[in-house]
Amino acid sequence: MRAFLTALPILLAVACSMPPSSPEPAAAFPIQPRLTPAQVESFARLALEGIVREYPNKPGEVLGSAADVMPPRAMHPAFYGSFDWHSAVHGHWMLIRLLKLHPGSAFEAEARALLDAHLSADNLAAEAEYFTPRHNHAFERTYGWAWLLRTALELHDWDDPQGRAWARNLVPLEARILELTKEYLPRLSWPLRMGEHPNTAWALSEFLDYARTKGDAELEQLALERARSYYLEDRAYPVNYEPSGHDFFSPCLLEADLMRRVLDAEAYAAWLEAFLPRLTRGGLGNLAQPVVVSDPTDGKLVHLAGLNLVRAWCQRGIAGALPAQDPRRAILLDAAAAHQRAGLAYVGSGHYEGDHWLASFAVYLLTDTGLGAAR
Repeated sequence: MRAFLTALPILLAVACSMPPSSPEPAAAFPIQPRLTPAQVESFARLALEGIVREYPNKPGEVLGSAADVMPPRAMHPAFYGSFDWHSAVHGHWMLIRLLKLHPGSAFEAEARALLDAHLSADNLAAEAEYFTPRHNHAFERTYGWAWLLRTALELHDWDDPQGRAWARNLVPLEARILELTKEYLPRLSWPLRMGEHPNTAWALSEFLDYARTKGDAELEQLALERARSYYLEDRAYPVNYEPSGHDFFSPCLLEADLMRRVLDAEAYAAWLEAFLPRLTRGGLGNLAQPVVVSDPTDGKLVHLAGLNLVRAWCQRGIAGALPAQDPRRAILLDAAAAHQRAGLAYVGSGHYEGDHWLASFAVYLLTDTGLGAAR
């Protein structure tokens, strides 16, 4: 181990000068999660009901004057529903992804009509304009920004007339979010490592996926530099410190899932050994055990249901970046399967506290978002 740790800085230094490898195609993963027809319909129904439900609503606005006091639909004509702006955004993303992957579903006509109404040029221009006042520059930073860019990315390669129209309409808001992102990241001296919305590793993963697919070299290089600066020297993560009581993100696993996008395969395997040194012996600690939600009607406690789903997609991503014979793969994939089962049990509970967002996380996991080929 001492020789390994002595050589590790050299391996990582070499890795930083090499182009990162692409995520392993999803077909290489031993676990192949699939959406069942019943899940497709029920998850779509949750989004269709949520994106038009204006209340209850949790606005995240900074009010610059009395003129800013408006109902959600007036402030955000596209993304006013689903309790908050970011949930509305990823509810739209989920519908788009389900339409792409499951054409001809029973919900298709209703979903297309709703998306057409919400993602109009006027509505999205108003959403972009919302970010113009300085006091709104930090609105939904960076969680909502990441979901907005993921939505733009979903539309990017969809050969569909309506999809192409929605992509064009989204351009002003997409451009504004990109501008704010590129202004913000160089000023963020340290990452945000919490298990809720502002987590930096989550955002950087989404920014990298977007930049590489859309050919945004500036954003790609910025995200790579920030990831290396923040996380490259991290060692011996204390796995038993997670979760915190309101987590829906795992700071540990999101970081590891990000770094597979940053380092080549050999350097990543070495980095992961230093970051989670006990993993080879099954030392995932609390990260191996799915979390039980004590009260799914509590809007904060139900976050833990999403944590199970996030852990599952991160564990699969990390496993897929390791060599086929690496013993850590089986450990991670076993944990991912357990977390997937636990997380899905809470989706569609009938409690709006979770129903307004959990299905999007389930679709992210079950359609291999961020792993490679779509399912």
